[in-house]
Amino acid sequence: MKLLIRAPFTEKKIEELKPYFDEIIYDPWTKTGERYYEDEMLKVLKELEPDAVITELDRVTEKVLSGYDKLKFIGDCRANPANLDVDACTKAGVPILCTPARNAQAVAEMLVGLLLNYMRNVLPSVEWLKKGEWKEGTTPYYLWMGHELYGKKVGFVGFGAVGRSAAKILEAFGCEIAFYDPYVEFVKENYKKCEMEKIFRESDIVSIHLPVLDSTRGMINEQLFAQMKETAIFVNTARSAVIDEEALIKTLKEKKIQGAILDVLSVEPPTEEALEVAKFDNVLLTPHICGSTFEVTDHQSEIMTDRIIKWLKNEDLEKVVYNRCVL
Repeated sequence: MKLLIRAPFTEKKIEELKPYFDEIIYDPWTKTGERYYEDEMLKVLKELEPDAVITELDRVTEKVLSGYDKLKFIGDCRANPANLDVDACTKAGVPILCTPARNAQAVAEMLVGLLLNYMRNVLPSVEWLKKGEWKEGTTPYYLWMGHELYGKKVGFVGFGAVGRSAAKILEAFGCEIAFYDPYVEFVKENYKKCEMEKIFRESDIVSIHLPVLDSTRGMINEQLFAQMKETAIFVNTARSAVIDEEALIKTLKEKKIQGAILDVLSVEPPTEEALEVAKFDNVLLTPHICGSTFEVTDHQSEIMTDRIIKWLKNEDLEKVVYNRCVL
């Protein structure tokens, strides 16, 4: 079997996979400069003729699969294979192996860092200092006084790997943790499972960790925003599609909540209109980088290697295959 690796992957894990493949071609998108869209992807597959491919950003569509039918599986270094046409893969009988939780720690750490930054006025105070505003008679201690995380009620909407990792860190700060997730029954005795309305009504910080599904698209709406405390902070490091963005912008404009920390937008790269929210003085916006660390390559390499070996050995297939119906 020949394996084409188009995602960043560690040398150690490539070595671990070598006994299972006759040839491994390592040509990650970080080396070629950009993802392949369907025409480029089809061309590369036809040229190299791999039996399997590990990707991260490349588009694999029905056109790709109908033009090249030799793939025994696709490894996708993402928690959810948004770059793949899952229905087309299933129809073609191609199993998809994903890497859930590959960047859970990265997002969790950044989330807490952004909260500290926001609540302690780090960025505006640094800009104030750089502009030479610290003059005789000014007292930064009082001018830039912020809030502690200690004692704050943090409510998670969606409590998968990222939410749990963030909760663990925030618990160490002395935060009270509550969560809404219909698929999670029990985590720890001191974490409270609540209805979503209660999360929005009682939390000092509401953090969103939902996947984009038909059932979650636009789920966080005006009615939920209206229930938040005036002092509450809204955080979204997941996906913009789960938010009614117009309702959020209205809430922020009218300052019905203290503010928001956002790592995702409905349009990426943003149009000038989409970027308007960044100009609000109560918003901290980052360019979709919460999950971006060098260590993520280590995590995804380990998870993917483990899943490929299990697939090859016909072990735990229900756990390692994303589109289980191909089994």
